[in-house]
Amino acid sequence: METHPPPPRKHSISFWLVFLSLCLLSFVSALDGAIISTALPKVTASLGGETDYIWIANSFTIAQTIVQPFLAQLCDIYGRRNPILISVALFLLGSGLAGGASTVGQLIGGRTVQGLGSGGIYILVDLIVCDLVPQRERGQYLGIVLSLAAVGAVLGPVLGGALAQANWRWVFYLNLPLAGPVLLFMLFFLRLDAPQSSSPNTHPSIHRIDWPGNILFAGSILSQLLALVGGGTLHPWTSPSTLVPLIIGIIGWILFHIYEALPPKYCPHPCIPPHLFSTRNSLLGFILAFDAALLMQWTLYFLPIYFQGVQRKSPLTSGIDLLPYSAFLIPFAMVAGTIMSRTGFCRPLHFTGFAALSLALGLFTLLSANSPRAAWVCVQLPAALGQGFLATTILPAIQSSLGPADTASSTGVYAFLRSLAFVWGSTAPGIVFNARVDVYAGRIIDDETLRERLLDGRAYGAAAEFAGSWGAGLGEVQREQVRKVYRLALRTVWLVGLAFALVGVVVGLGMGRVVLRGELEENGYGLKEKEDDK
Repeated sequence: METHPPPPRKHSISFWLVFLSLCLLSFVSALDGAIISTALPKVTASLGGETDYIWIANSFTIAQTIVQPFLAQLCDIYGRRNPILISVALFLLGSGLAGGASTVGQLIGGRTVQGLGSGGIYILVDLIVCDLVPQRERGQYLGIVLSLAAVGAVLGPVLGGALAQANWRWVFYLNLPLAGPVLLFMLFFLRLDAPQSSSPNTHPSIHRIDWPGNILFAGSILSQLLALVGGGTLHPWTSPSTLVPLIIGIIGWILFHIYEALPPKYCPHPCIPPHLFSTRNSLLGFILAFDAALLMQWTLYFLPIYFQGVQRKSPLTSGIDLLPYSAFLIPFAMVAGTIMSRTGFCRPLHFTGFAALSLALGLFTLLSANSPRAAWVCVQLPAALGQGFLATTILPAIQSSLGPADTASSTGVYAFLRSLAFVWGSTAPGIVFNARVDVYAGRIIDDETLRERLLDGRAYGAAAEFAGSWGAGLGEVQREQVRKVYRLALRTVWLVGLAFALVGVVVGLGMGRVVLRGELEENGYGLKEKEDDK
């Protein structure tokens, strides 16, 4: 293994301008995915549609997830420039439509268009970074990009709550001045190489797109996500409205993989090539990517419930209390990227990352209503360390065992698995949380009316109300009973999360030796640079 860092590369002005625009896109996309959470009550109160709130929040995530493998294949055929321009344009169009919506249906439509654009941004930002720098340096640059995405995810609820107090439409209009200039810059200055055909008379063909595979993929994932989003909220988990689409989605997912594995005569251009999973490092790396993203969402969704349901802080304040997480995550991500760049080692960083997450989730179980500020700030430190170390090192480790021709498809699978994990990262702990609330509320809360307020999946949404006027109107004994229910239910949530973190530790130890290439791969893509740019 190469242990000495390669000579430092000098990048042109064009490189840094493109990289800066990618960072801003990553931040804005993540911000928009999270900003709706605290603004949603104001939005539904303004437009009506309290029963449709779940689709306002999740239409974005669903659209973002199902489009990614298709875009990865599109990028291999037509290059990166046009897909990212179209993605940013869709994101801006959706932002304008959502901000100007006069009905809930229009808002859901706008959020769906936003999600399609965001899905393209999500995969293409990582993909273009991989095209611009060699594997050994990717950790450093991906660390900056993903750190800004984490900042956007944490700042989203804070800004959403603040903007909703003034005018909720600016929750969506805010994207226009942030991402609009980036689109203009890319339109005029983004010069990326495109694949060249071996024959001058041959053009990139849509026949190289895996249409059956993409349709099977999108349909099966959509069916699963509809079940996961609606389960436990719109319908009980045992309801046919939940089980039928979930089963159909799973069957479709199995058929998709069977089709993708068929001989080239029947599936000549698979959108997710089976050989991506044929090496130990790539297979285990994809598992680590899913696990890390799952635990990130696990933390971001349920630490605010601790602040609201146990410490009785407002949604806005609970968002502010999460800021130490992003403040710590950024330097840790950069440190991990630098270590990987200088040493070429990944496995020790993966082990450290999941071990730190295990420690954090264990410490979360000790938090109570009386925990001082220093305690809940300090327990966010190992969580940020773990996610920082993992965010920058998993994708390069996956790509190290694959060829340059697999850069787009492996990045697409990586992005898709992370997006799917974000859905599971809110769904799985939500199932655990609601089940334990039902148990503990029956044991601890005496008043039947108060108990009903928390049962059958209502406790998550009731946390913000408990932190506000509803909780203030309860007697001291009743408040303490509700706090205890939240604390004990969250303790189980953290313990289940700890189990997933320990799985990551074990899987990470199974990774083989990772050799990161120090030279930029010639894959037909990259930045066109002029001599006067340097």
